[in-house]
Order: sequence, then C-alpha cells, then structure tokens
Amino acid sequence: MQSNEVLEKLPKHLMSLVIEQPYNNYTAQDQAVWRYIMMQNVRFLNNVAHGSYLGGLRQTGISVDEIPQLYGMNRILKEIGWAAVAVDGFIPPAAFMEFQAYKVLVIAADIRPVDQIEYTPAPDIIHEAAGHAPIIADTRYADYLRVFGEIGSKAFSSAKDYEQYEAIRHLSILKADPYTPQDVIAAAEERLKIIENEPGEPSEMSLIRNLHWWTVEYGLIGDLKHPKIYGAGLLSSIGESSNCMKPEVKKLPYTIDAANFSFDITTQQPQLFVTPDFEYLKTVLNQFADKMALRRGGLYGINKAIESRNIGTCQFSSGLQVSGTFTEVIGQDDKPVYLKTTGPTQLCYNNKQLKNHGKDNHQEGFGSPVGRFHSSPIPPELMTTRDLEKLGIIVGNVVHLEFESWLTVDGKLNSILKKEDKNLIFTFEGCTVKFHDQVLFQPEWGIFDMAVGQTINSAFSGPADPNAFKLSYPAPKEKTHKILHSREARKLHTLYQEVRDIRTDGHPFKRIPDIWQVLKTDYPNDWLLPLEILELARKHRIRRGLEAEIRAFLLERQQQNPELTNLINNGLNLIDATKQIF
Repeated sequence: MQSNEVLEKLPKHLMSLVIEQPYNNYTAQDQAVWRYIMMQNVRFLNNVAHGSYLGGLRQTGISVDEIPQLYGMNRILKEIGWAAVAVDGFIPPAAFMEFQAYKVLVIAADIRPVDQIEYTPAPDIIHEAAGHAPIIADTRYADYLRVFGEIGSKAFSSAKDYEQYEAIRHLSILKADPYTPQDVIAAAEERLKIIENEPGEPSEMSLIRNLHWWTVEYGLIGDLKHPKIYGAGLLSSIGESSNCMKPEVKKLPYTIDAANFSFDITTQQPQLFVTPDFEYLKTVLNQFADKMALRRGGLYGINKAIESRNIGTCQFSSGLQVSGTFTEVIGQDDKPVYLKTTGPTQLCYNNKQLKNHGKDNHQEGFGSPVGRFHSSPIPPELMTTRDLEKLGIIVGNVVHLEFESWLTVDGKLNSILKKEDKNLIFTFEGCTVKFHDQVLFQPEWGIFDMAVGQTINSAFSGPADPNAFKLSYPAPKEKTHKILHSREARKLHTLYQEVRDIRTDGHPFKRIPDIWQVLKTDYPNDWLLPLEILELARKHRIRRGLEAEIRAFLLERQQQNPELTNLINNGLNLIDATKQIF
C-alpha cells in the first residue's frame, strides 16, 4: 500500500480493517463496467452534478478508462491532505466515521457485477472512488466530512445497531456475488427488515447515520427546484442519478429533521434533501451534535454510555476521562452523584492514558463520586492547595469529604494527581464511600482512586486513548465472496481482454470480426462487450456491415430484455454523439 503523511497518522485499531487492493483480481469485464459507468456519468453529470465533481475527478487522480490503483490515488490525494485505503465491503459505522475524521477515504475494493451496473446496494470501488473522492477536492465539503467523522465516531451505538450492521453486510456480500441464489438473497432481505422493524428508541449512531446518508451519500445542493448532485451514492449510480431528478422523487429542504428519516439500501430513495450550500451542512451537524451525549454530558450522557453496553468514555469537568463499560449511575435532582464501570477501565487526560491508570490497574472496574463538596462553592477540580487545606484535605491525613449530594468519602489521602493546575484524582487507602445507607466502596477492596470533577461535561463512544486501551476492530468474520467464475465466464472475460488490448495497446483490429462471431454465438445474452466492439467498428471502419449487424443484435437484446433498454440506449447514444462510447 502506497503510504502518505495522512496514512501514517492512522491509529493501530483502524489498520486491522485495511486490506491490499486486489487489483489483479479485476477482470477485463470489470474494467469495462468501470469504463461504461464513468463515461456515462461524465456525460450526464456534467449538467447535474455539483461544479466541483468533474474537476475533482482529475484532481484526485481518477481515470475514466480504468479502475484506479490506490497507490496512485494516494500520491495525488496527499496534495489535498487526504488518503485512501481499501477495505473488505461494509465496515462498522464507528470505524468508517473515524477513518473520515483522519481524512482517509475508505474504499471497498470490490466492483459491482455487470447485472448491477445501474445501482448496487453494496459498497464498491465505483461508489467510493468515483463517488466520494472527487467531491473532497472542494475544501468546504472536505472539512464537513472531517468534522462529521470526528462527531460521528463518538456517537453511541446500540445492540440493534451492531445486529443491523451484520445483516446489511451479509446482504451486500450476497448481492455482490452474481452466483448467489435468489432465495438466499430474499431470506437475507427479510432478516434485515425484521431487525429494522424491531421496536426501540433509535441510538445516536442510527440517527447520525441517517444524516450521513442524506448528505454524504444521497445529498443534493443548491436551489430546491433545480438542485445539483453531490452525494456519492447518486454520483456513482447512473440509474439513480437520472431518476433522482424526476418530480416523483420529493425534494425536501435539508434540516435536522432528516435524522428521523430512515433509508433502505436495497432500493432507490423516495425523497432526497437539498442543502443550500456546504457550510449549511456543518450548521445542521452542530445542531445534532448539541443533542448528543458528546456535548450534553451529565446524567443523560452517562445513561447513554450505560445503554450502549459497550466501551464508552465519561469526561469530568476537570478533564479526567474514564473509559470502560459503564454499568451504573446514581442520580439526584437530574445530576449524577456516582458513576461506575465494570471490567477493565482506563483513566486519561487529553486523550492520553495516565501513568499507573490503565486497564491493568483497574481490571475490575472503577467508581467515583461526581459533584462539589458541601462546604465549598468552588468546583473541586479548581481548588488550590490552600482551598483544600481549609477543608482539612491534606495529603497524609485521614480525610472526611462530604458532597452536596450527601455522599461521603472517608479515608487516608495518599496523593493528589494534578494536571495544568487542576485536581484530577484523589487516592485513598482504608477508604469507605457511602451514599445514605448504601456502601459504594469498602476499605478491604484496596486503594480507592477518586475522580475529581463538579460535573460530567461529555460522554462518548469508545476509549479516550484507543492505543493504550488496545482497542481493535476484528476483521469481519464473513468475507466478501471471491467470485469463482465458470469456465464459460472466464472465456467471455478473455474476449473482453482482447477488445481492451486492441483499444488500449493498439493490437491488430483484424481480430475484431472473429471476436464478434464468437461473442454473438457463444454469449448471446451479453450486451456490454457488443457496445465496446461497436465503438471500435464505427471508429475504425473495420468491416462493412459490422456496425449495422451489432446494432441489430443490441436492438434484439432490448426486445428480449426490456430492463436493458436504458443501458443499451445510453451506450448507443454516446456512440452516436461522440463516435466513441467510452
């Protein structure tokens, strides 16, 4: 993998999802699919895409003629401060967002099969490279992507989210394999519908994924009546990029309400949202972020961490960050009084693990009061040594702390950990912690590290210091299928390769009539290679009558398979308009 300065900053836990781009596995038919879609897109999107799209194609090193190689893209992307990595299909949403926060495009290495050329529910290199990459050349949009990643990666997920992710990934893998039986696909679609229809309050991640879908994937920009396309899902779908402009597809002003509109990856969308400009996207994103535990903190934030049943972080107003699986909170007057984790926990400051406060030091969990001391209006994190001494809080002494909530801490104060003149941790031995009659910590349990802070000002998904926590995203158990083509399919791909070599490397054109004879006899259902041959026949006048013969063949294919009408007509129109199909 060609590295650049951006990739070198990626944390280790994301690298486990990165794969080498299997470039040699792309068939000549795959290359033809890429070329057909890209030339159709360039022709159509020239009038309907955001103005930065076509220039962005050139600026990000994406060729119309062949599937891009990521090492080449990375050499060019570094000039605009971005990078790209290959992954195996869908990856966990939190990981996807975090890559985005590091300004790294995640590119699914596979390419859609020819029978999904107009629309595919699975992420593929056409969607990622030709859809996402060109628009990031616009610095305002690129910054929106980065900020979205920073915020989105902190959103709390639910157990349903993880189940839904696995179901979506499974379905996309099945649909990307042209040899998957239809009944197997139908069963996977039904399973996904069951999960999506399960009752329950939507998680932060599910809501922010909706915002991502209606902007980054399927966004429109400009005037509500005459918008332009900037969403990657539309830019990479020659079917939907055309259909989305029809009046049947509702165009709604983009607002925070879009978070409440779910989406269906298996079909085209019934409505789309229009933002007036890229800056407004950040306005709505910040409106949503203000409602998240990330910015609300408090009792709300801790409860969101508990509901997620996964690793989360609660940050005290002192800056101390507690990362672990939160399992309990005591509240009073809508304020947290005491919080608790179960299992390995780390303590951090500024997203760096504090010495002697990693998972090994807090293997069984962590608990601490939250709030001010009863006898002082000063937030405990801001109290000076003199302020503390007035309350009898002196290192080496037996100390009695009484919080405004009437929670008490009694024990010998061994030390005070400070950072930037803020008190972070009081460490006690022989300590008892009580809330009314409830004992929260007993002397025989060992050393008690008490977090210091008047409030919890933030709560977010994941550990504060992922590397020290040894966070990892295991490689997906179910891999995208390595397509095992039949003997007949491999022979067809050989014909595609011959035509490709003739067009790109100047191989003798005299082979074209022979290739055509084999194609129409052995592969009468193929329509894409006949278009490529027609291009060469028209451009180089290879044999009298050949062009008319191929046209008649394609028109017959349309009559036999009406679903191919648009695809074939688009190819013929491009030939007639430019005398060159791709």
